[in-house]
Amino acid sequence: MTRIRLSAMAAVAVFAAAAAMFAGATVKPAHAQSGVNLMPDNDITSEEKARRKQVEDAYRAKLRAIPDAKDNDPWGGVRSPAKPTAKATPAPAGRNVDWGALNGSPKR
Repeated sequence: MTRIRLSAMAAVAVFAAAAAMFAGATVKPAHAQSGVNLMPDNDITSEEKARRKQVEDAYRAKLRAIPDAKDNDPWGGVRSPAKPTAKATPAPAGRNVDWGALNGSPKR
């Protein structure tokens, strides 16, 4: 009995150690992404700023020059034109049914 208990306790200990190592291995790489900027923009010259602004303005101008997309309906010529839907007509006045009377309940 003691022998079984020791091996079960050893299995729990090994499992706990493996879980701790797994948790440590998954948390450590995320810690490396702490927001350190590897390419700081502090030493940009005024010429570089002007060139970047020029490129950005040219990009925005090209985006404005793109025409709006047309509706693309490849089956439009095959499909028949939409038919007008008929309006729902109310039931004739003489055909109203008192469903309560049909079920045997008294009319209110």
